[in-house]
Amino acid sequence: MVVVQQQPPSSLLNYLLIPESYPVTIIYDPKHPKYLDEADTREELTRAYDICHGCRLCFKYCSSFPTLFSYVDAHEDQDSGRLTPEQQDQVVDECFQCKLCYVNCPYIPGLHEWALDFPRLMLRTDSMRRANGQVSLRKKLTTEFMGHTDALGKAATSSGPIANLVMGAEPGSLVRKVIEKTSGVSSVRLLPPFARMRFSTWFKKRVAPVLSKKQGSVAIFPTCLVEYQQPGVGQDLVKVYERNGVECSLVDGAGCCGAPFLHSGDMDGFTKVAAKQVKALADAVRKGKDIVVPQPTCGYILKKDYIDYVGGPDAELVAAHTFDSSEYLINLHKAEATELDTNFEGEIPATLSYHIPCHLRAQNIGLRSRDLMKLTGTKITLIDQCSGIDGMWGLRAENAEFSLPIAKKLADKITAAASEVVVGDCHLANTAITEQTGQNPMHPLQMIARAYGIPEEPRR
Repeated sequence: MVVVQQQPPSSLLNYLLIPESYPVTIIYDPKHPKYLDEADTREELTRAYDICHGCRLCFKYCSSFPTLFSYVDAHEDQDSGRLTPEQQDQVVDECFQCKLCYVNCPYIPGLHEWALDFPRLMLRTDSMRRANGQVSLRKKLTTEFMGHTDALGKAATSSGPIANLVMGAEPGSLVRKVIEKTSGVSSVRLLPPFARMRFSTWFKKRVAPVLSKKQGSVAIFPTCLVEYQQPGVGQDLVKVYERNGVECSLVDGAGCCGAPFLHSGDMDGFTKVAAKQVKALADAVRKGKDIVVPQPTCGYILKKDYIDYVGGPDAELVAAHTFDSSEYLINLHKAEATELDTNFEGEIPATLSYHIPCHLRAQNIGLRSRDLMKLTGTKITLIDQCSGIDGMWGLRAENAEFSLPIAKKLADKITAAASEVVVGDCHLANTAITEQTGQNPMHPLQMIARAYGIPEEPRR
């Protein structure tokens, strides 16, 4: 016999003891007719917040959870149903889609009947608020400015040094404050500079070697960061792959993966971009190529989000043939029919700090970059701390107070490790490391290239 207290029980207790009295509305499918329904979304937020408040396993990953717990704890009965819409939304605003709570949550879909997917619920809420006119015009303008990465990158790389003089102005300077007022980009965050020559331009101009022993064929999805800001990563990737008998090409028609729109709740914008990319990527796979991605967030989008938000055979085909750049090489090393060149005669640091990007952990492929660099004999210290960037989130002016303390924690761990070299897969996270420590991290494929003795391409 269940004895019900006189005071109202929490909504989660109601759900556990009297299931039919609790409106379970577990909707993550953006095509569902109730996906953008505010009442339904807020009911699901209440259910999820109750579960999280009772678990508290994810208290350390971001400020969303401490904020949530403080709101619920303020009520004597600890009922998350008493949170106001503004309080619910504050928790959502502090989520930057690191995915770590999903990786560590014991209640995820497929593993538990509660089917809690916190990151996707946050994305649903962002979409609902945008669709229902609850997102400010300023936030929409910031998304428009930062979200069209291809247009911004093409303009910046063709404008000579002008873009870097403006965007690369000292954080906190008058120029940056003006940019913040007009675009919403934080004036206190270091921004990655643009290259003079795009990666795809270099790729098309280079003379491809004749491979004596072909061990694979890949189409590189360079991502906006490599295409416009860090082409050196792509250049070293190509040279390392070709040294190991892997034929390289580009994905015809490839552009931004759409992450800025997805993480801002613009489902229409994301779906439009994603559908175009899925077609281009699927065409490359049907030509016998695997897709290789050198940036973790974009790799996660291709592997996970295209299936969830676009769906269909092409999205599934792309996901099955998409690999992180280090993951592909480790697979090559472990396969019986292929082999990886382990003759490292170049520069190998004695000690190395490797920052593990959250979106790489969320792919559940293991620490492939660490495994790859370990083959050189270097001593590796793992830096397991989020950078708090997630692309646009960490660079938005309104999020600086939340993102900077996270970046500071990362910097403290890197400083404490005191390694000779810092390495990280994510260029935006690496920029945050530079901002906080003054050190310039390299990508794992760049470290491998130097270990082979492959010289860095002259910077333009």
